[in-house]
Amino acid sequence: MKYHKMIDHTILKADARKADITRVLDEARAYDFASVCIHPCYVHYAAQYLKDSDVKVCTVVGFPLGANTTAVKAFETADAISNGADEIDMVINIGALKDGDDKTVVNDIKAVVKAANGKTVKVILETCLLSKEEIVRGCQLCLEAKADFVKTSTGFSIRGATVEDVQLMKATVQDKMKVKAAGGVRTYEDMVKIVAAGAERIGTSAGCELIKEKR
Repeated sequence: MKYHKMIDHTILKADARKADITRVLDEARAYDFASVCIHPCYVHYAAQYLKDSDVKVCTVVGFPLGANTTAVKAFETADAISNGADEIDMVINIGALKDGDDKTVVNDIKAVVKAANGKTVKVILETCLLSKEEIVRGCQLCLEAKADFVKTSTGFSIRGATVEDVQLMKATVQDKMKVKAAGGVRTYEDMVKIVAAGAERIGTSAGCELIKEKR
């Protein structure tokens, strides 16, 4: 199994500097990861830096709380795409989901999908803040909005992905959508378990270590 092509090599620390971004881009190229996931302000730089590789440029929208207005998320998405982003990881309106305001949630996602103009959209649920019923409903709304992936976590909340969350998400979306696990995947063993649970992409800042362990 080509685990390296499941990894979104991630650097989203608030204090990340350009040298840190460059290091991550070099690592992603060396290990042939699926993508790098970086702050929006570095998308143009990353797109130019990686233009001769097949490593995709992923960035975040409405991150990390998901509480931006829909118009702002759509603008962020369009801006990122114009700067060279290949993939968008957006955070849902978590409060609206918990309130049962499904219309707001689905319209929020639809606006980002439209602004992405055919580029891959991954929707972050932040599963650690949700009940099982809310996770299922969140997945269903992602399907309705025609996103490409549903994703567990930002990595900035109280915990990241669990095998149980991924299993529930995969059981809900089945083969109609892919699942991304993020946060807490720190060892090769973690990666194997989370992929077996149904994850097809892994967001991690420890991508190099995971592949080194495999070797």
